[in-house]
Amino acid sequence: MDEGIPAPYGTGPFADADVARLRRDVEFLAAAGPRSRRRAPRAMERAEAYVRERLADAGWQVERQPFDLRWRIGATDRHGHRALALKPRLHRRLRGANLIATLPGSPAGPTVLVGAHLDSVDGSPGADDNASGVAVVLETARLLARLPRPPAVTLAVFDMEELGLIGARHAARELGRDGRVAGMICLESVGCFDDTPGSQRLPPGFATVFPEAAAATRATGSRGDFTLVVHRRSSAAAAAHWQRAAAAASPGLRGILLRDPRPDGLLGLLIGLAVPPAGHLGRSDHAPFWNRRIPALMLTDTANFRNPHYHRATDVPATLDFARLASVTAATAATAASWPRGT
Repeated sequence: MDEGIPAPYGTGPFADADVARLRRDVEFLAAAGPRSRRRAPRAMERAEAYVRERLADAGWQVERQPFDLRWRIGATDRHGHRALALKPRLHRRLRGANLIATLPGSPAGPTVLVGAHLDSVDGSPGADDNASGVAVVLETARLLARLPRPPAVTLAVFDMEELGLIGARHAARELGRDGRVAGMICLESVGCFDDTPGSQRLPPGFATVFPEAAAATRATGSRGDFTLVVHRRSSAAAAAHWQRAAAAASPGLRGILLRDPRPDGLLGLLIGLAVPPAGHLGRSDHAPFWNRRIPALMLTDTANFRNPHYHRATDVPATLDFARLASVTAATAATAASWPRGT
């Protein structure tokens, strides 16, 4: 069902996603340098306090959900562009916290989760990865709070994504029980756009496994001017909804749909480990929800396949396109508020 969204897509309460607010949020989060519970705890605490304040100011009730985990397989957050499966690490103990926000009066039934990770890798201020995603969550909070009726949406800001999706894995376990999450939208590095021909690269073997998405990329000269909408069969309708909303936003934004053919659940995870091009599609916080058979989308500018500043000290706010980031926000708010149910 698509109730609660004005027609045409991208108009009404979501049309005025605020470019200045998005820029201010990214600049604040990136200003202190790297954000990490282990490597830069003060910067992480400052960023967390800022996010809590911004969500509360928008009218959301924010719960800090700490976790204390032992002996978890994850990743290293040092510099590097490698996928999670190629940089494993066994963590002896991890203590962090996710922020979970709801609107007072929101429906008690299944919710749509909109999330982004707050931490960055060592040595990077993480403007695109992932202050851009957090800024979209914060602006989505403001837009959704203005609706006449609170939507069935929950916002999440995850900890320790760079250590192996640790915060999202914990959240998926805690929130994903008993059908409480109807769908999930993950914002992963969403602020870098490049209209230069050839600025968009593809992973090795990608064109063979995903010929339609590769053709759509090459059709416009391999320009990095789009948002990639990664989905599975369970979230195909939501992906198409986001694509329409983005095209109708101002400025209009091209969304390329990429269907991950793997099934939700453990089998999909195992296939990703065996087929690297498919494994790239699970490199962020949506993956733990897929693994628990929860429909999910990942929105991304494709990170290191477009952005030369990925995981570097040069990942700063000046490299982002905030007008198009506003369009990402409008489409995300629209999709969250009217997630196609029963797909």
